[in-house]
Amino acid sequence: NSWMKVMGFMLALFSSTSAYAVDEINTTYFGNLAIKGYDPVAYFTENRPVEGDKKFEYKWKNATWRFSSEHNLSLFKTHPEQYEPQYGGYCAYAVAKDSTADIDPSQFTVHEGRLYLNYNKKVNVRWLADRDAFILEANRNWPKLLEK
Repeated sequence: NSWMKVMGFMLALFSSTSAYAVDEINTTYFGNLAIKGYDPVAYFTENRPVEGDKKFEYKWKNATWRFSSEHNLSLFKTHPEQYEPQYGGYCAYAVAKDSTADIDPSQFTVHEGRLYLNYNKKVNVRWLADRDAFILEANRNWPKLLEK
């Protein structure tokens, strides 16, 4: 049964490859929030997802980024590229497979100073099994996905 779910996800993943460019940043439909409103800095400083607060918002790359504190907002403003998720906050595994998919903010990896987000726990486990190879593929695919 779980095999069927994975196959269903893969079918949806590959059939969703768009013929048009994706937005540079994956955002929510309502509110245009990056990382579904989670604090990108907290992944690095607390090694866990932390919901951001409306009081600490910042517009960057046509998206609204939320932070859990003024301190984290300040860190991001100073060096946004250091804290932004890779591949615009889309599922890193999907980008490795030349597609895009939404993310679950709780499914993440910080590797070599970079934040990678994934669709769900099963996809994150698969990502971690061959992370370095998937990163190489995703790095190759991401510019093409932006240009489509």
